[in-house]
Amino acid sequence: MYAIEPAPASSPARFWRKLRLTLDMIKFEHSVFALPFALTAAFLAIRTTSISGAEVAWKLLWIVVAMVGARSAAMTFNRIVDIEIDARNPRTKLRQLPAGTLSREFAWGFFIAACVVFLAASAMLNRLCLQLAPLALGVVLLYSYTKRFTAWCHVVLGIALGIAPPAAWIAVQGSLDWRIVWLTAAVTLWTAGFDIIYSCQDFEFDGSAGLFSLPRRFGIAGALLLSRVLHVAMIACLLLLWSQFAMGWLAACGIAVVAALLVYEQSLVKANDLSRVDAAFFTVNGYVSVLFFLFWAADLWLLP
Repeated sequence: MYAIEPAPASSPARFWRKLRLTLDMIKFEHSVFALPFALTAAFLAIRTTSISGAEVAWKLLWIVVAMVGARSAAMTFNRIVDIEIDARNPRTKLRQLPAGTLSREFAWGFFIAACVVFLAASAMLNRLCLQLAPLALGVVLLYSYTKRFTAWCHVVLGIALGIAPPAAWIAVQGSLDWRIVWLTAAVTLWTAGFDIIYSCQDFEFDGSAGLFSLPRRFGIAGALLLSRVLHVAMIACLLLLWSQFAMGWLAACGIAVVAALLVYEQSLVKANDLSRVDAAFFTVNGYVSVLFFLFWAADLWLLP
């Protein structure tokens, strides 16, 4: 008797399987980290201009598409350029590319598609967005190389996320208001602070691989202290943003909630106990951005 071999999966089935692996590889669900801050900036810009409800919906749609496209491109690029590093790191060696469950060719194809989506969404917003899109893309892709030459790579990641609010403002207004830079600073400091926490997991590996990070430069205890300083500075920037835009009590409550969450996040990690880093990084920071947006959106739309 002859063994019956299973029929090969159809091309569409293989494609969707690879797409699911890619979305898992880039943690697609974590697009939520910077998106709420971009939407907050968009709502602030909408408040200062007169556009129709249909135009508001159109702008918000393409802002979301642009944000998702840019993040997907950046994360995929990071995974591609870090294949060899990830393969040597015990924490990351089972990621899809180093483990071989996803091909480089498919990852490159997805990266190009994400870049096209980002550029197309920028074009749909306005001319200035399209003109600045290549620069923004260059910033978010640069981060992938920074740990090879600077311990301040976490700040570069912060800048990559921090440009989202002014980009959203430009998408609505077609120009930039310097006041929104306080939100850029806040997102930059917040991101750098939580990325420092996350990078503590690779303290030993980074040393053996010749990679740079603030935990390697200052030690884990010193890096965690710096992370706390950055998060305190983030709250200061949010308060300045609140003052500059003359926001109300709901927005102030949102800042208070963010501060409480950051205190909790910092309490989860200690120099001699990094067992709860994932909870600090993934769970708490998701709540930070979403709750901030909800409180500020409520202030903008509900209060006179």
